[in-house]
Amino acid sequence: MNKEQPIIQLKGMGKEFKTANGPVKALDDINLDIIRGEIFGIIGLSGAGKSTLVRCINYLEVPTSGTVIFEGNSLTDCDERERRRARQSMGMIFQQFNLLAQRNVIQNICFPLEIAGVPKKEAQNRAMELLKLVGLEERAKAYPAQLSGGQKQRVAIARAIATNPKVILCDEATSALDPNTTKSILQLLKEINQNLGITVIVITHEMAVIEAICDRVAIIDSSRIAEVGSVSEIFSEPKSKIGRQLILGDAVSTAEFGKSRKIRITFDGRSSFEPVLANMILACKVAVNIIYASTKDIGGTAAGQMIIQLPEDEADAVRVINYLKTVKVPYEEVTDYNV
Repeated sequence: MNKEQPIIQLKGMGKEFKTANGPVKALDDINLDIIRGEIFGIIGLSGAGKSTLVRCINYLEVPTSGTVIFEGNSLTDCDERERRRARQSMGMIFQQFNLLAQRNVIQNICFPLEIAGVPKKEAQNRAMELLKLVGLEERAKAYPAQLSGGQKQRVAIARAIATNPKVILCDEATSALDPNTTKSILQLLKEINQNLGITVIVITHEMAVIEAICDRVAIIDSSRIAEVGSVSEIFSEPKSKIGRQLILGDAVSTAEFGKSRKIRITFDGRSSFEPVLANMILACKVAVNIIYASTKDIGGTAAGQMIIQLPEDEADAVRVINYLKTVKVPYEEVTDYNV
């Protein structure tokens, strides 16, 4: 298996929906290569076009323009029978699990095998094998209503890989789960990728999910791809505005200083272990410029002073001053900071 060979290629793909108010462009000129055997993330804010993109990959939604190539074959040029065969090679996992309430766990996993015409006994053996893989063999006869969210998603994963797909499409697969359950589901997907060689495509709005398991990531913004790269590259140096927003989140924005005000903060016996400046920056969401600092730890007590320059934006400067007042940190405004 050549891991450098694309298993899926999207070339100039676009999707428009017709509405009462005219056409709405959900995807515009999408170009992506997804490499066989990798875990590929697609991230964006709500409404960016992520879910439409994943549904166009397996032709649950028919693209309006461009081409989808799966294993070298253009799905755009295939007939419906060939597309259905390709779709069987792409398992799908959803945010809300989409299990059949009237079927127990093993029957849910057998469902795609029934559709594929697999004999009943063979399907049941395969389902039990998959239940063991996802750690739920003792829940074979349970119904979805008797399962936790994490257990439901494990059943959904087992069902998604029942027909030995080459790709798993995960559409916000962990959004409905708590952090610990999310971690275990992501670990399971990673193991499936490594042990079974299945290519995994993860659609999410959570950067932590991308960071946890993905090899590469594409950031989608306003129906277009903003940037693509390895997770380490994108995280260390996002080039697009939306990339910086997703990765840095509510981090401190860049501030301009110029000839803005300066204040002297005095450390007069506070604990050395209280991160005064860091707390202030996080609370106020603004940067400050350290002009001078002379502090030392005396038996766990902070002593000394620090002169900082406030942001040029007056509203940001006032926010810093008010914070210092609120937490009772002594300060004074200075014009000459020679000490």
